[in-house]
Amino acid sequence: MSRGSSSGRGERGGNSNFGGKPAGGRNSNGGKSGGKSYGKPGGAGRTGGRSFGEKPYGKSSSGKPGEKSNPAKRNTSAARKNSERAFGKERFGNSVPNNYARPTQRARAQARAENQAAREINGEQQDGIRLQKAMANAGVASRRVCEEMILEGRVEVNGNLVVELGTRVDPDKDRIHVDGMRIQTNQANRYFVFNKPKHVMCTMDDPEGRRTIADYFKNEHKSLRLFHVGRLDYKTEGVLILTNDGELANRLQHPKYEVPKTYLVQIPGPLPRAVSNQLREGIKLEDGWSKVDDLKIIATTPKHVMVEVTLHSGRNRIVRRMFDAVGHPVQRLVRVAVGPVQLGDQKQGTIRSLGNQEVGHLMAMVGM
Repeated sequence: MSRGSSSGRGERGGNSNFGGKPAGGRNSNGGKSGGKSYGKPGGAGRTGGRSFGEKPYGKSSSGKPGEKSNPAKRNTSAARKNSERAFGKERFGNSVPNNYARPTQRARAQARAENQAAREINGEQQDGIRLQKAMANAGVASRRVCEEMILEGRVEVNGNLVVELGTRVDPDKDRIHVDGMRIQTNQANRYFVFNKPKHVMCTMDDPEGRRTIADYFKNEHKSLRLFHVGRLDYKTEGVLILTNDGELANRLQHPKYEVPKTYLVQIPGPLPRAVSNQLREGIKLEDGWSKVDDLKIIATTPKHVMVEVTLHSGRNRIVRRMFDAVGHPVQRLVRVAVGPVQLGDQKQGTIRSLGNQEVGHLMAMVGM
């Protein structure tokens, strides 16, 4: 998946969900983009024999003719650019938005005074490992960049802003946030997203002998004891999260946190505006009222309509029951997102590990 993994409807049409071809477009340099995006992440396109952003041959990094370029200066600049955000090199999850506002100079000064006062009272902590090492081990960035993040006031430990180097933490007990996002320091916890095909049971064993998710997770399930977060019915396709982190899994399924889930729904058309409004306002089902948080018409043909719906309810077969109630039975249903975790161009039947950034956003969404 490319950086655009969580963006746009065109790309959804390009995966295996609805059989469409990858949506091509034009980039800012006038070249065609689109097609398969299974190459190296961040790979540059080519225009005129040079990659995007590449300086003309024979010029230095400063752009002055005749000067020799300075590789060390270029590397420093690249490292600084990567340090602009945590997990900046991750292939998946780079497009997950982060609205974190960095602390002001006054807030950093106050935190520095509080850090010093705490050291005078409690003394220097000798247990654990240095904060920047814990961050680097979690894949945030290099240790040097992690030190810069600490000094810039972008790191919190157990809810307290840390702006000085030398702080020690216990990765198994302390809660570390970078740019407001919880980082996963427990290496024993694993997180996966599975693009479930149609006619696969959301269980590890089926008495009737039908295919189950255990058929795809044989090795991981035996060693990690994975369990799935929520369910998809037998005919529904798309995003299914599996993990051995029981606390996160329980919170993601708890109605209290209202984790949004997005689906692409193919139904018989046309879809009158009155029916769309009815779905937004609420439908009375046998187990109570339910409504969608958002509804968009993606594509229409004389016989079919493709709709994108977002809702936070986790009740059994809720999407199918709502569309049945308004007289538009679901013909095909694909879950394309759970919170910030997007399906993108991941092929059906494949598994990928969630990126640290994606896990951090999931944790932030449920108050961890």
